[in-house]
Amino acid sequence: MTGYILRRLVSAIPVLLGITVIVFLIMAMIPGDPATAILGSYATPENVARINASLGLDKPLVQRYFIWLGHMLTGDFGRSYALNRPVLDEILDRFSATMVLAGTSFVLCAILGVLAGVVSAARQYGWADRAITFVVLIGISVPSFFLGMMMILIFAVRLKWLPVSGMYAIYGGGDLADLARHLAMPALALAAVATGVIARMARSAMLEVLRQDYIRTARAKGVSETRVVLRHALKAAMVSILPVLGLQAGFVLSGAVYIEMVFQWPGVGRMLVDAILKRDILLVQGGVVFVAACYVVFNIAVDVVQGLLDPRIKA
Repeated sequence: MTGYILRRLVSAIPVLLGITVIVFLIMAMIPGDPATAILGSYATPENVARINASLGLDKPLVQRYFIWLGHMLTGDFGRSYALNRPVLDEILDRFSATMVLAGTSFVLCAILGVLAGVVSAARQYGWADRAITFVVLIGISVPSFFLGMMMILIFAVRLKWLPVSGMYAIYGGGDLADLARHLAMPALALAAVATGVIARMARSAMLEVLRQDYIRTARAKGVSETRVVLRHALKAAMVSILPVLGLQAGFVLSGAVYIEMVFQWPGVGRMLVDAILKRDILLVQGGVVFVAACYVVFNIAVDVVQGLLDPRIKA
């Protein structure tokens, strides 16, 4: 298992390097000049040239990339132009809020998706299967940001059950109950699509396992249907479900960007959008690379768990 983990870690290095190249080139091709954005009305040619020189933006593109990459490998993500503070400090301050949102959404979609898939497969062609399939199709078809806006309109504006935006109340609050009230709508909106995808894949994996000979043998021996489904079939099906969970974790983490904007959640997604609008290049590059690294690490963890369940994967 140690060798397998080392191979997965080594294989992640080219992926992360490729991400740094893509992010750097995209930010370099975006129209506009960071120096002009920083100076505003004081953007004279002399001042722009001075800022570009101080930020290293007057150097060749390839040289700028390797300077940035070298600093980042030492833990120096640079300094935000707009916020005038270290990029890594800003990311870490915001990342906890994103993890609360994305983590809650992932737990919801994993539990609800697997549960829906298991029930749907166990009751194939029954009313429960048809109802779950209908709800899943709606969940997959409706974009998360649109669902979030509809939830705000219904539950916040019309019914006034939940707060419109933010992570905590402006005045008072700040406890776990206050966080739960602010978290309910964005977490559900973000989890909707992923729940549908996981449910469909879980149903397919469970149906394939339930048709196996050893499942028929267990039923013939008089083992209860609940034990057959949960103890035998689900354990075998998890080998196929786990990779889907890993992919949907990435979807939830990336989808937090627009959900955070809809609900004004103070996380990394909202930070990245604000940084793009302000042409804060180092903050955007650092934020994207940090999130990508978290995604890669999570997928490696999922692969390790999958390898524990299915020893053939380590071969």
